[in-house]
Amino acid sequence: MYKSILLPTDGSELANRAVAQGIALAKEIGARITAVTVVEPFAVFSVRPEQLEHTRTTYAEHANEYAHEVLDAVAARAKETGVACETVLVSHAHPYQGIIDTAQTHGCDLIMMASHGRRGVAAVVLGSETVKVLTHSGIPVLVFR
Repeated sequence: MYKSILLPTDGSELANRAVAQGIALAKEIGARITAVTVVEPFAVFSVRPEQLEHTRTTYAEHANEYAHEVLDAVAARAKETGVACETVLVSHAHPYQGIIDTAQTHGCDLIMMASHGRRGVAAVVLGSETVKVLTHSGIPVLVFR
């Protein structure tokens, strides 16, 4: 059975539900978890609202602060449940690759993640990070809908 589960999260409602299920699964099977949040580096030419409203410095500060809040919440929930948890903040231009790289470097044998983050046309045009993880990962992926 699985010994180490990677739980990628962006702090969204669906990701939080996937994390809760991942922690419950880890408890049930005696696995440890690694929670990861991937922050995309600041891009000078960007249409993303969170990058348009900040300078490079304030974007990095805001993104890191938010990521630590998300990861701290996962760590607290895991501790309450009695599940060993490590948190990782990754900066990567391609979140799916940051997720896969983290799973490999931390010896995870399962990635459990939410089915989607974006909705509608944005998901179709930009592609889902979950689909990219499914496509490129050599590690099994359990998708929470």
